[in-house]
Amino acid sequence: MISFTEAEVLAWMNPLVWPFLRALALFTALPVLGTRTVPTRVRIGLAALIAFAAQPTLPPMPVVPLDSPLAFLLVAQQVLIGLSLGFAVRVAFAAVEFAGETIGLQMGLNFAGFFDPVSAAAGTATSRFYGTTIAWLFIVINGHLLVIAALVQSFTAFPVGPEPFAFLKQTLPHLWAGEIFSTGLWIALPLMAMLLFVNLVLGAISRVAAQINIFAIGFPITLGVGLLGIFLTLPAMQAPFTMVLERLLANFQ
Repeated sequence: MISFTEAEVLAWMNPLVWPFLRALALFTALPVLGTRTVPTRVRIGLAALIAFAAQPTLPPMPVVPLDSPLAFLLVAQQVLIGLSLGFAVRVAFAAVEFAGETIGLQMGLNFAGFFDPVSAAAGTATSRFYGTTIAWLFIVINGHLLVIAALVQSFTAFPVGPEPFAFLKQTLPHLWAGEIFSTGLWIALPLMAMLLFVNLVLGAISRVAAQINIFAIGFPITLGVGLLGIFLTLPAMQAPFTMVLERLLANFQ
């Protein structure tokens, strides 16, 4: 008859439980893979696969009884780090979407608002376009593999321990939101300057030829120049997005 002791079961389960919880928390907050369109069973399966495949590279895990008070602290630590990693990636996405909001405001396209069922929030046409484009770019540049690598390396930078909030003291994730405005304005600045020049030209025309209805011709011109600017500047969006993504993931490595 085959029998196992409690110590043997804990020694088998602990190396898998903590990586699984951290990966599952990551996939809960991660863009693209953490949206409502991805079934929960798929996310659980991916988390279990990563936890199993990463075992050879992970440091030794503490063997803790799963019904002890220390286990609850370890669970809180894994969930906190996993959610913070997903939040870091979401900040990079939010920076690009903020750039789209700013550009749409200058073009006049923010009137075209709609309800986004994926994020369960109101969105604009340009913001959603930039968000969809950057989601494709995230997969094309293997951003999901960078995130998984950062997840595995986070166990070396922040090992499983009884202090769940030590991670917050070292990385200060509440300061990451500044990347949204700095990177978003960096992406939107060329188009904002172009549209500002167009508005200045239209203002000069309205002063020189007062009989021209500037409101009738201003919106089509601004919209056309904005769409042309988006087409010309879209290939340059990869560099700032990649830089901010790598800078935020460096906190976990």
